[in-house]
Amino acid sequence: MSSETKTERLLRMRAEAQAGGGQKRIDIQHKKGKLTARERIDFLVDEGSFVELDRYVTHRCTDFGMGEQKILGDGVVTGHALIDGRPVYLFSQDFTVFGGSLSETHAEKICKVMDLAIKAGVPVIGLKDSGGARIQEGVSSMGGYAEIFWRNTQASGVVPQISAIMGPCAGGAVYSPALTDFVFMVEGTSYMHITGPDVVKTVTHEIVTSEELGGAAVHAEKSGVSHFTSADDKSCLNSIRRLLSYLPLNNAEGPPMVECDDPADRCDVELDTLVPSDPQKPYDMHGVIERVVDSGSFMEVQADYARNILVGYARLGGRAVGIVANQPAVLAGCLDIESSEKGARFIRFCDAFNIPIVTFEDVPGFLPGTSQEYAGIIRHGAKLLYAYCEATVPKLTVITRKAYGGAYDVMGSKHVRADMNVAWPGSMIAVMGAAGAANIIHRREIGAADDPESVLKKKADEYEETFNNPYRAAARGFIDDVIEARMTRPYLIRALGVLASKHEAGPTRKHGNIPL
Repeated sequence: MSSETKTERLLRMRAEAQAGGGQKRIDIQHKKGKLTARERIDFLVDEGSFVELDRYVTHRCTDFGMGEQKILGDGVVTGHALIDGRPVYLFSQDFTVFGGSLSETHAEKICKVMDLAIKAGVPVIGLKDSGGARIQEGVSSMGGYAEIFWRNTQASGVVPQISAIMGPCAGGAVYSPALTDFVFMVEGTSYMHITGPDVVKTVTHEIVTSEELGGAAVHAEKSGVSHFTSADDKSCLNSIRRLLSYLPLNNAEGPPMVECDDPADRCDVELDTLVPSDPQKPYDMHGVIERVVDSGSFMEVQADYARNILVGYARLGGRAVGIVANQPAVLAGCLDIESSEKGARFIRFCDAFNIPIVTFEDVPGFLPGTSQEYAGIIRHGAKLLYAYCEATVPKLTVITRKAYGGAYDVMGSKHVRADMNVAWPGSMIAVMGAAGAANIIHRREIGAADDPESVLKKKADEYEETFNNPYRAAARGFIDDVIEARMTRPYLIRALGVLASKHEAGPTRKHGNIPL
């Protein structure tokens, strides 16, 4: 009979759970430049706040000798904690235990914290580092993935869901992160793909590595699957902390307010000359955003994907807002398929979680060309339009220069029920540019003239004076005011204050049918 006391047994088992797959495997994890599952949690959350759940769970599989290989916790650490004093539920997959592979019980642990997060109304964070489904369990492990997917869908729009890919994530495992609101990836150590390099080689004869197929750079720049990319585990976890500072705990709360030492009435005179007088010259919209929002508060989302549109979080007078802005420095700020989807998803998240949307508009239209038309720019562009129309949070729009054609309608216009629309003095609001419009309206007269270029210039100047300015729109009430650029910050802060209590109810329906 064992002389071990009950307390000694508890302490022994707790130490076993803490050790995961053992020191040898922990050392291998560290050699790869990766933290362990528990180290990641300790670094992410407030010190001493983590409360672990289900640390003594083991798998139930007996096939293939698995009955003799049981490790406490079964490859995932789950529980709740505080981040900046605010509660979260989280799980962290442990690659030192069966390669972090997902078993039926591993999935049950994840499902439990997701269920609790929804009940409590707090964010859920998943730190992913897994070789995929545990093959020895067959369909049971696949069923576990589906249970997680179902909960991702139930939690969508109820609590923020954040996924950090901190190692491999392949096959069916990729769909849970794809269903969450934000995906973080770590350069050099994380990857995501549906089928691995061996399958790709067999089916398509392409030779490609996991990094080339689904590394952090691929998903940040090409696919748009990843929202944030970090150099290492610690910088990734710090970025998660920062993102959470802008988000409410759930869809029934407003975003957190913070103390702000940047004066609400600050006027930046550089804004008055930041936009070039020549409408064909580009400028960087980052310069506008950073001069208007609280100093240092802009956190860009998907910075390397669809760079002709900028989205991200910032603060105005300490109040969190979502920023959507055309980027004239890339494709002249035209909207295309990728930028439309990027903007639409961001707007829908902000609307679901009561985050006001501030739009900075300088858009000459939708990107022309057969490649865009054949790929469905009509359908994809409609996603951005749908998102703006559907959003009921405070919507504020600043036209910094061009607002042309259908793109003017889409980008938070008064017609899609924006609450406050202002324009800078040099802005141009029309169907198209003056030269193009004059060439269509006065085509015959220009074609018959002895000096067609002179006539075109004259007619373009007339069109410019009549239409290509903010005052025709202001006369119709489509623009609430024309303001000096330097006044943008105080104007927006005052508008956000008065709109804080906005309530807007839509028609009764199960849900709309966004053009997916």
